[in-house]
Parts: sequence; structure tokens; C-alpha cells
Amino acid sequence: MNSVPAGAFATASLEDPFYYLTNFAFVLGWVAERHGDLLDDAERRFLTTFEALPRAAQALLVRMVMRKGEHFRTSRLVYPEISAEIGATSAALAPLVEAGFVEPDPELSFDELCRQLRLAELRRVFAAELAAAGLGRATKTALREALAPRFPDARRLAAWWPGAPEGERIVRLTVMATCDRLRLMFFGNLRQDWAEFVLAELGVQRFERVAFTADSRAFQRRCEVDAYLALHRLGERLEAGESPSALNDALPAVPEDNAWLVARRQRLGVALGRQAERAGEVELALTLYREAGWPVAAGGAAARIRRLRLLERQGAHAEAHALAEALAETGPGEAEAQALARLRPRLRRRLGLTPLPREAESAPERFELCLPVSPGVERAVCEHLHRDEAPVAYVENALFTGLFGLLCWEALFAPLPGAFFHPFHTGPADLYREDFVARRRERFAACLARLDDGRYREAIRGTWRAKHGIASPFVHWERLDEPLLDQALACLPAEHLRACCERLLADLKANRAGLPDLIQFLPEAAPGEPRYRLIEVKGPGDRLQDNQRRWLAFFHAQGMPAAVCHVRWRTPPGTADG
Repeated sequence: MNSVPAGAFATASLEDPFYYLTNFAFVLGWVAERHGDLLDDAERRFLTTFEALPRAAQALLVRMVMRKGEHFRTSRLVYPEISAEIGATSAALAPLVEAGFVEPDPELSFDELCRQLRLAELRRVFAAELAAAGLGRATKTALREALAPRFPDARRLAAWWPGAPEGERIVRLTVMATCDRLRLMFFGNLRQDWAEFVLAELGVQRFERVAFTADSRAFQRRCEVDAYLALHRLGERLEAGESPSALNDALPAVPEDNAWLVARRQRLGVALGRQAERAGEVELALTLYREAGWPVAAGGAAARIRRLRLLERQGAHAEAHALAEALAETGPGEAEAQALARLRPRLRRRLGLTPLPREAESAPERFELCLPVSPGVERAVCEHLHRDEAPVAYVENALFTGLFGLLCWEALFAPLPGAFFHPFHTGPADLYREDFVARRRERFAACLARLDDGRYREAIRGTWRAKHGIASPFVHWERLDEPLLDQALACLPAEHLRACCERLLADLKANRAGLPDLIQFLPEAAPGEPRYRLIEVKGPGDRLQDNQRRWLAFFHAQGMPAAVCHVRWRTPPGTADG
């Protein structure tokens, strides 16, 4: 198989008025070439028919695809480049209607009518109903709420609005689902869309050029595409407020050998369970958590802990205890172990069982500051502690993750099969999959070895200069400027950097967050003394989050200087408390 560099693909120039059509055609050709075996007859027919359309009709279709929704008023489908080529929009629309890509006079629900018409138009259409209800000056929201129950059936525009201006039409795009499927096969997700081409052309977003094999792709079977789309639609329906019980019945089966689709289904199951829990549907929530969390080997820690907590709240202490003890034997990850360390003692107390031996928990160093009221507590502490000889920087999750991303750039962007399959990757597609590190173990080892022989400073600085501005899942360029980079490399010991990199690699998704807010550099520290300290800032009423506690415990175990700063606001003189 030939390797294809991402740099071989260029976005269309924005100077071309039909740039969007060029980009859309590129995606269609890419999918046809690399995913042809995953397409059905209707989708292949769409590709063939689209290619045969006049350019103006193609352009109008793409303009519609790139807009929101499926319904459009023809009076709002006016684009200069299309008008210059063919004249009236109707001339470009006619081939789309003939091809079946556009429905010329669809039935419209009351809600869709309200989306398409302006408020003044709706007031004219429903003048009698609004007058009878005393809503002559109603807002669009009030109008919809008041009249929706009276109009449950869909109608064509002429039936809704007999007095519509001559030539006013609403059409419906019939191929949006097909275009979404093709976009999904190209990007491997539905987060990215056609705007990626424009952002790349404008230079707003730059992507690493990674060589990938010509057959690299996100999906290997059509059933995987079907499962992804089904899960996505259920997620949209959940956000729209549909009941979790109805959505649970529609949860699709996913291929068990596709770990990332299994993980997506688990996440949706947890989201459904949480909504069922809020709605008081306890048994449904427990069922959803059980299905999303077991077997343990499949992941699903969030579902397992939520199930245990819900069982505890329901008084099912014996069942919860049995599950918790079983989980403790599986060697859970840090987050799950942390939750179990709280659950197990409580459950044992309630069941009258012998207490577990108490594990010594390291308390992080802490100090307090009383500061003038400020809109940003972290910035206030940063400014208070800053000294020319001991500068303080607000870094939060940007410093250690950024150093890791720069040091391990080659491993993160290694051209492995399935990791990169289009030109717009901000990081490898398998970044959070269970085998991500295992597939690159030797590469990561080679990167970390630079920390042992002193080459890491040169390597990190070289990557910073060579890759600056290129999208990375770990490097936030606006937060990691060159002075901060130089200070960190001068003051952070290599062994501390290695320890942090290794902890990140242990769980990239969980451990990339929870790092301290500030770092104070101490370049003039005495020999043998730390040349930096990390500071987590907590304002009044704020407390440490679990991931922050885990990082602080790690720093303590590694002998890395870290402290928690608790801030109290100073009461201004003359106030009641002053």
C-alpha cells in the first residue's frame, strides 16, 4: 500500500467563488475511492448523479448542505456566484428537484413553519387565532407555545399561508442524511464539518502533515457507520428532552470487536442513566449503568461507580458491597480506586462489617492568603506571589501536558494504520483507545529516553519552533510561549518531567486535567533545593476535585513541591464586617 502524505491535499482557494464546491467534490471523491465498499446503491447513485449536475445546481446543493436544517425558503437561497452563472435561483433548483435531491413543496409542521417565517408574517397568518387569544403582539416563542396544540398536522405552505407572496416557496433537502453519512466516513466523526477546509485555507487552523496508507479509514464495515449514526441521533434526541426509557429501547447493538464504538455506546448509556436517575426512574438507571459498566474488561468505570452510588442511596448496601469488593479485586484505575476507597468503608459500616485498614492519605501542603476582592482568584494569587527573582505563571493544564506533547510529538503523530485518514486531524483518531500507548510503546520510550541523556531540552525547543501553531491535542500554543518554555526547562528536573509524562501515558484522557493552576519558578534556590513549586488555588467555598487530589498525591509521592493556596477575600474598611 502506498503512503499518502496529508500535505498532498490542498484546500480550494477562497479566491475561487466556488471554493466550497471544490472542497465538497474532494470529499465525495475521497469517500468513493476509499469507502466505496461501504456505500449502498442509493449512495452510489447520489455520487453519480451529483457529478452529472450543472455546476450551478451542484453549488446550490452544497450551499444547502452546509446550512442548518433541511428546509429553506427560496428567497433566502440567493448567492452571487450562482446568480452570475445561471440567473434566478429557480434555474439552479430545477435540476435538483428533477434528481430527487430537493422536494419542491413539502408538508410543513407547525414548528417548521414557525422556523421559516418571520414574526410579522406569522402574525398575519394567524391574525384571527392570536386576536381570539389576546396575543396580538405575541413574541414568536409565545405564539408557538400558544398555538402549537391547535395545529398538530403538517400542511403545505399554500394551506398554511394562502396569501404568501407570489413565487415564495419552501423546499426541503432530501439528501442531508446521505451527505452526513459521507461526511462521517471522511472525518470519522460528526464534530468536524465543511468549515475545516475554510479554516485551513484561512490559516486559522493548521494540521500536522502525516503520511497514511491509501486504505486508512475510520470504518471498515457498513454496520459500524450505521451504529455510529444511530448513537449520534439518540444523543441528539436525549439533548432535545426525550425520555430515557424511550431512547433505551432504541439503543443499537454495536460490533463487539470495535472498542471505540463500544465506548461510545457506554458513554451514551451513562448519559441515559443519569437522565433516568434525575427523573426518578431508578430501575432503568441501574439497568443502564449495569449494561454500560460490565464486563469490567470493557471499561465503563463511570457507569460502575454511578451504579454503586445509586445502590447505596437506595439502601441496597449488601448488593453494592458485593459489587464494590469484586471491583476492588480487578485492579481498577486511579479514578475508580479513589471512588471505591470512599464507598467501601461506608458500605462496611452500614453492614456492620470489620473496618478496612486505613490507608495513610498524604495531606498536601497548604497555605492561606487574604487578598483584596478580585474577579479572578488565580490571577490574584499569581500577582500577589510574583517576584522578579521568583516569577509566577498561570499554567493550569497547559504546562506539563504541553511539555509532554512537544517531547513526544513524533510518537503522537506516528503514521500508524487507522490513526490518521484525512488531512484535518488535530491528533490521532485512536488517542483514547486502550491500545494507544501499546501500539507506540517503543516510540514513546525513545522520546522519554531524551530525559535520561539530556537531549530533551533541545528536542522540546526544536519541536516548539518547527511545529508552532499546528493543532495538537496536548500543546496549547497561546498558553505556552517561549519565555515560559525556557523557564520550565531551566527549573524542572528531568526526572520530574519523566514522572509526569509516564503518569500521563498511564491514562491520557483522565490525567491531562487536574494539574495545579500556577507554577512559581525559583531559579535562585540554594543547591539541592527545588527550583519551582506548583500551586493549586482555591477560592472561598471551593474545594479540591478528585483529579486534583490524585495529582497532588502523585506529586507528594514523587517528592515534587506542590501546595494548595486557600484564598480569603479581604473585607474593605468601613463595611459591616470591617
